[in-house]
Amino acid sequence: MNGVNLSATIAEKRREKGITQDELAAYIGVTKASVSKWETGHSFPDIAFLPVLAAYFDISIDDLVGYSPQMRENDIDKLYQRLALDFTTKPFEEVITECEGVAKKYYSCYLLLYRLAILYLNHAPMAADQKRSEQVITEAIRFCERVSANSKDRELTHGAVNIQASCHLSLKDGGKVLELLEESSLNTSAERTLIAQAHQLLGDEKKAQEILQVDLYEKLMEMFQSLMVILQSNLNNLETAEPVYVRAESLANLFNMKCLNCNNMAMMYLLGAQMYQKGGIPEKAIMLVAKYVDTCVHGFFPFTMQGDDFFDKLDNFLPEDGGVVPRSDTAIKNDMMQYLHNPVFDSLRESPGFKKAVAKLEKFTGSTA
Repeated sequence: MNGVNLSATIAEKRREKGITQDELAAYIGVTKASVSKWETGHSFPDIAFLPVLAAYFDISIDDLVGYSPQMRENDIDKLYQRLALDFTTKPFEEVITECEGVAKKYYSCYLLLYRLAILYLNHAPMAADQKRSEQVITEAIRFCERVSANSKDRELTHGAVNIQASCHLSLKDGGKVLELLEESSLNTSAERTLIAQAHQLLGDEKKAQEILQVDLYEKLMEMFQSLMVILQSNLNNLETAEPVYVRAESLANLFNMKCLNCNNMAMMYLLGAQMYQKGGIPEKAIMLVAKYVDTCVHGFFPFTMQGDDFFDKLDNFLPEDGGVVPRSDTAIKNDMMQYLHNPVFDSLRESPGFKKAVAKLEKFTGSTA
């Protein structure tokens, strides 16, 4: 019971009702001196009086005694930062004892329990010995289980499952990690890393490497697509767009994008050509148009997403159709030519280099620009 809050609440609510200490004492059945001591904090009401006082003031007992099962998010953030610092400056057991007290007081504040679980996992290695470290991690698991079982916040429960899996990984329990995470078909990159580490613990190195390679492949494709979006949105600003293009091209060359996804490579060259043409550097635009055409002509068909010597463990990940929406070769070739109809290239149409590239693509596609 928070005595300071209780004393202040009784005095405040009595004044709000416009009654004297005598009148409140008469209603409760105590002396005026008792009410005076309650309000000054020299003594507290008997527990049996709390429901009577709460009903009289038309508030809950929790409000009467100043108790809340929840902490505000900004207060949790501040507490987390302080406790994290305390772990580095104070005795480990002293900080753990404070954490335990906070958890007991706010056992229904699931965000707080989640953050405490993270603190426990991160600082368990600081315990006096391995056994104590494992006890602390086990307590973190208990916090996560409570959050997962009771919180209505899906994002929070998802995070709690991840921390729980990390705890089991720390305890060398790979089977439990897989039990928690493998049922989901929408694992995040962080979760796939945990799953891979769990397979390593269980001795299945081949499966672990396959998962890590697939994760890297997906990240590479996502990163490249993001660069293309940024590039396209800045085509009118060469100063901003060129560094994006340079990074995209470096990434494409480093990871052999022409083999992995030749469509990505072709689009990069096409956007780069538009960028340089808009930026007043037609010679570079023509050079990239030529590279665009070469990419379309050499090795584009059949178009699939695929692996290479580096990404050599994708067989179970890439679908048999190569992960692309079925389209006829004719439709794809028509699109290849249509991209060169872009008005941005109008001033280049009589340039020898541009003409040569267009002629090469016309011969390949059987159509005219």
